[in-house]
Amino acid sequence: MRKIRVLVVDDSLLFREVLSRGLMMDPGIEVVATAEDPFDARDKILELRPDVMTCDIEMPKMNGIDFIQRLLPQYALPVVVISTISHAVFDALNAGAVDFLAKPNVQTLQQMQLFIQELITKVKTAAKANLVQHRASPALSRAWPSPAAAAEDRLIAVGASTGGTEAIHDLLKSLPDDLPGMLIVQHIPPVFSRMFAERLNQFSGFTVCEASSGLYVQRGHVYIAPGDQHMKVKKIGDRYRIECFHGDKVNGHCPSVDVLFDSVAKEAGAHGIGIILTGMGYDGAKGLMSMRRKGARTLGQDEASCVVYGMPKAAYQLGAVEKQASLTHLPRVLCSMI
Repeated sequence: MRKIRVLVVDDSLLFREVLSRGLMMDPGIEVVATAEDPFDARDKILELRPDVMTCDIEMPKMNGIDFIQRLLPQYALPVVVISTISHAVFDALNAGAVDFLAKPNVQTLQQMQLFIQELITKVKTAAKANLVQHRASPALSRAWPSPAAAAEDRLIAVGASTGGTEAIHDLLKSLPDDLPGMLIVQHIPPVFSRMFAERLNQFSGFTVCEASSGLYVQRGHVYIAPGDQHMKVKKIGDRYRIECFHGDKVNGHCPSVDVLFDSVAKEAGAHGIGIILTGMGYDGAKGLMSMRRKGARTLGQDEASCVVYGMPKAAYQLGAVEKQASLTHLPRVLCSMI
């Protein structure tokens, strides 16, 4: 089996060595070279043709965002950004990076091992990414009216992973902003979930916030699950109250899409709408099936428009997806269901 060939780009010699040694611990990965800045990296991309590149944002001569923007139109190379905690990570994803990882503030060997394992997983996922779609994500239009008489007890639940931050951004920008309340589980680290919510609040017409226990779901509002907590809903009278809590990982994730979808199936029944977007793995498939069995409407992003057709595929194969649609058409289909 052919190994995944990786180029590691970082201005720190020590961190380049740490990343290289960590990645090479996996028998399916080969670090073919390291580079200290984007110009060094470009020469090695031309020479070695790696399958995946890891890249810092803050680098000498050219920052990682400009590098990604200039690189991707010329070379189909999946990029995993490894950076300090910053809103710039989302600019890198918007520029075309497939995924990101926060640089660790390592205090123990166990923390470093967890970081390396997560990096290995993201590199392997990036190697399978649909780069053509990721680089050419269509501009979505808002060519349809808001559903005039949407029931107040409707509830929209969304799950996503790799590629999901940009898919969710595009989806919200193209939807009328007075839809029923929407709850979103995006597999994302703590702190970044709050930044993600702030970004969506700035660039969409919805009121978007990081969810917290005790909030009641409101029309025109979007709630992002905290990066280290599960999120579910409880129906209180004719309203839905959010509950966030720490717990064991479900399907390898906290927050888990299945936890949200299962609660929506139980509390909202036929008034729920479930949407599963791009991502690796199978989180959300069983929960979406539970929603459909309770009479909810269910949507899945199609393969051609996914960065990684993993979670939607698992849900579709299980029979949980009522209708598949491209990211371009999902907003129209969703509005027709409400």
